[in-house]
Amino acid sequence: MQAKDVMTDEVITARPGATVTDIAELLLKHRISAVPILNEAERVIGIVSEGDLVRRIDDTADQGSWWLRLFASPESPAAYVKRHGRRAEEVMTRNVISVAPETPLGEIAHLLERKRIKRVPVIDQAGRLLGIISRANLLQGLAVTKPLSGIQRSDEVLRKQVSEALKAAPGFVSTGVNATVTDGLVELWGIVRTDDEEHAARLAAENVDGVRAVTSNLSRMPPYLGAD
Repeated sequence: MQAKDVMTDEVITARPGATVTDIAELLLKHRISAVPILNEAERVIGIVSEGDLVRRIDDTADQGSWWLRLFASPESPAAYVKRHGRRAEEVMTRNVISVAPETPLGEIAHLLERKRIKRVPVIDQAGRLLGIISRANLLQGLAVTKPLSGIQRSDEVLRKQVSEALKAAPGFVSTGVNATVTDGLVELWGIVRTDDEEHAARLAAENVDGVRAVTSNLSRMPPYLGAD
């Protein structure tokens, strides 16, 4: 199984000029831990994670006592900008680690572990964003009912059709739902707000021609996080 088989293809993104406050609100609203930053050509030029924002909360937390600061190396201009910046382009991580859609899941798992990161963008040869792979997506790949080597080309096509059906379904946020398909069997993963939204997601998948059965693994979003 490859990145394209389990990646979340509806990715929440931001522009370089987005404010730190805007990005924090995106992370909270959609319950995600990072947002890729895209330029006008839709190419990934950076990523802003929870860690990038947490560093801004208390810019004196890691400085220690005043007398220790006398012996500390002065903060570089680049570090100062990242710590105090107000826009995505100032606080984002620029050297983005990414994978191709054909990258095997095992290779991605090793990459996340080696680099100590939680997610990785999936990009095409032109640097355009296709999706994102998180640790949760990897677990989804391991949980499918058929061995990883058994996925068929028809399942790839069917998964795209299911994804399109989920996007068109009313009443729930499609970015919170991901689907895996193995031998025509669909499994839904992610977060929805209500039972009705889960029902809508299930029906959307079941109504796609070629789907043999649908299993829901959807969990619920806490009400206070679902508020607009």
